[in-house]
Amino acid sequence: MSLRINDVVPDFTAQTDQGEIRFHEWIGDNWAILFSHPKDFTPICTTEFGATAQMAGDWAKYNTKVIGISVDGVEEHKGWKTDIEKVAGCKADFPIIADEDLKIAKAFDMLPADAYLPDGRTPADSATVRNVFIIGPDKKLKLIMVYPMNVGRNFNEVLRALIALQTAAGEGVSIPVNWNPGDSVVIPGTLSDEDAKRKYGEVETVLPYLRKVKLPG
Repeated sequence: MSLRINDVVPDFTAQTDQGEIRFHEWIGDNWAILFSHPKDFTPICTTEFGATAQMAGDWAKYNTKVIGISVDGVEEHKGWKTDIEKVAGCKADFPIIADEDLKIAKAFDMLPADAYLPDGRTPADSATVRNVFIIGPDKKLKLIMVYPMNVGRNFNEVLRALIALQTAAGEGVSIPVNWNPGDSVVIPGTLSDEDAKRKYGEVETVLPYLRKVKLPG
């Protein structure tokens, strides 16, 4: 069965380059980003993991843990971290899960149930393992992004989406197209103009069903 938005994500115990974790316990009361890739020592993923390392302060600011996953093993991950840190110019303190038996990739619907890894595999054998999952403190899936192997993920967009999700959840609003932090948000139709003004201040009525406000702060 496919994993869908608002499903509780699978819990699992796994080895990482930083030791064993139990996923739900590791998330705790934080938000979490699980980002996957098809193989260690590949060029595009190395740049992505480097960017993730550089954004450590952003993840901490928004109470978010990040964790990578690959279908390679722990020792490969440890060796690859050296390359990642060389590209990033900083430490990569987040863990990388070893998913050599594909259990996690299959549980998160990244690979078919009958998928296996042939001897001498290439990244093409696990090409669909190129996903980003944003998960809330309630352990529910909030967002999925899927990219091909030859296009790097935009982690500035991952951060923007994370902030948008947190803003929507925390303020009870919706987020319009091309939104950035500080931009106007959309208030729910169930809120009257009077209640909206009391809560937010000035209300911009674009259409009867499209009303925007600026959030305080």
